[in-house]
Amino acid sequence: MPPPPIPYDDVDTLFLDAGNTLVSIDFEWVCEELQERDVPCDPDALCRAEAAARPAVSEAVSRRGTGTEGGDAFSFYLDAVLERLDAALERRSALVAELVPVLRSRGTQRLWSRVMPGVPEALAALRSLGLRLVVVSNSDGTVEQGLVEQGLRPLVDEVVDSHLVGFEKPDPRIFHSALELAGSDPARTLHVGDLYAADVVGARAAGVHALLLDPFDDWEEVDCERSPDVGQLAERLRAERGR
Repeated sequence: MPPPPIPYDDVDTLFLDAGNTLVSIDFEWVCEELQERDVPCDPDALCRAEAAARPAVSEAVSRRGTGTEGGDAFSFYLDAVLERLDAALERRSALVAELVPVLRSRGTQRLWSRVMPGVPEALAALRSLGLRLVVVSNSDGTVEQGLVEQGLRPLVDEVVDSHLVGFEKPDPRIFHSALELAGSDPARTLHVGDLYAADVVGARAAGVHALLLDPFDDWEEVDCERSPDVGQLAERLRAERGR
């Protein structure tokens, strides 16, 4: 049975993932590290490879039944991205082993540090519709400080970091924490994120509506609504409320 449609007219709270929703990886930095290891790399190609890797990463999250931060999750993620970057195929395992400690050494906040195009404008538009905006992210305790440094913190009402609350998506308890913090009704709350197994499955387990970000149509077989980015979601919400 398909899930019920998102009641856009009734939504008053928006939960937003951070990575690949508001901010992206610093692809220029990762390309610099790859080029130092004699791997040709273009930031746009790496961005495309990262998006294409998300269904495989989601499947791994579902199979393992854990979140996205612990154990070798980042190694798997990076390996999946490089697998889709043709220039890195032959040396993928060695590259992952070399790059993981380098990219992790500066923390999640540094790696995920590029504000995605149109995000500040989209957040302002969403707030103008009267929505409460809550960031709900799997991270290492640095999400809020990262949003401060990226100039996004004034545009959201609350921030829920998995490291600080003790639960990672898809565990519904992180969404329960966010609902309590925001004083929100799950039936009137919509969560937006980039990984089906973490964001959609986790939100639904907490009774929250879910939408998957899919900028390149890589998720054709999922049973949820999709949007290419937060900007188009803001336009959809404005249009639905203007009817």
